[in-house]
Amino acid sequence: MRAMYYEAFGAAPEIRTLPEPTPTANGVVVKVEATGLCRSDWHGWMGHDPDIRLPHVPGHELAGTVLAAGKAVTRFKAGDRVTVPFVSGCGHCHECRSGNQQVCEEQFQPGFTHWGSFAEYVALDHADQNLVHLPESVSFATAASLGCRFATSFRAVCDQAKVKGGEWVAVHGCGGVGLSAIMIAAALGANPIAIDISEEKLAFARKMGAVAAINARAVADVAEAVREITGGGAHASIDALGSPATCFNSIKNLRRRGRHVQVGLMLGEQATPQIPMAQVIGHELEIYGSHGMQAWRYDAMLSMMAAGRLQPDRVIGREIGLEEAVPALMAMDTATDLGISVITRF
Repeated sequence: MRAMYYEAFGAAPEIRTLPEPTPTANGVVVKVEATGLCRSDWHGWMGHDPDIRLPHVPGHELAGTVLAAGKAVTRFKAGDRVTVPFVSGCGHCHECRSGNQQVCEEQFQPGFTHWGSFAEYVALDHADQNLVHLPESVSFATAASLGCRFATSFRAVCDQAKVKGGEWVAVHGCGGVGLSAIMIAAALGANPIAIDISEEKLAFARKMGAVAAINARAVADVAEAVREITGGGAHASIDALGSPATCFNSIKNLRRRGRHVQVGLMLGEQATPQIPMAQVIGHELEIYGSHGMQAWRYDAMLSMMAAGRLQPDRVIGREIGLEEAVPALMAMDTATDLGISVITRF
């Protein structure tokens, strides 16, 4: 199979011909039809994720067709259209038994713990617990965008922040995660505020449902700007980028008893950001992480898509080939692309 491959962190990946995978007894091999290019892949390539063992094939947002299934798999067969959360559960630990596969103690992550989907084929373990049947109405490119950014945003907005209609929701960073969060919050009847340093991204965020936009470079104090718009601060705030500045501002811009959700990864030298703890205590703020979404929760998201309330395809920026993905991955930390880039040509 053709795949993106690297043997050292930070070294330019190559397109190689590698052996095709075979399914485990409880796993499947999926023919990859589309796979998203995500900042998490950049973090992995840079060596920020201790789960990655070299050499490596990245890629964790995927959709495709089951090519082969192991003998213990009962819910999926060859030819099925599927997608999968980027965090997959083992099915037997305490967290999986409680329905929280997204924080499984022995989690399986294509593109991190195992070789990923920047390839023609990818092997996925624990298929019955983790794969999601994909409706014919959902394209492979759209489904690939769900696997990490959109699904993670859905859980962050709906389950972690528990956003309700009429609330103010500040979203820091208007990349794929942020744009998804804005669309989902707007679909719930909330009032999303987009915050970024790019006027182009802020304009795009308004099209996704943002009722206000703040250019972080054009204001002296982002948190104060949010308070002015909202009349006291956001009810919920999401750091969709992952930096010390956006994390701090996301907590600082909350009203009393507000909820902050950290979605953007903060790894390496940025792993310990400053937190306004006096405000957290005095205003009884709530701070949550959000790490993927369980396969069983996809039904709610897919139902909202079928009803036309969510249109994740609008967040897709461009479709690219596997070769084009190499420079795109290497430039992700400074990329200015609008929306999500999806690999659809292998």
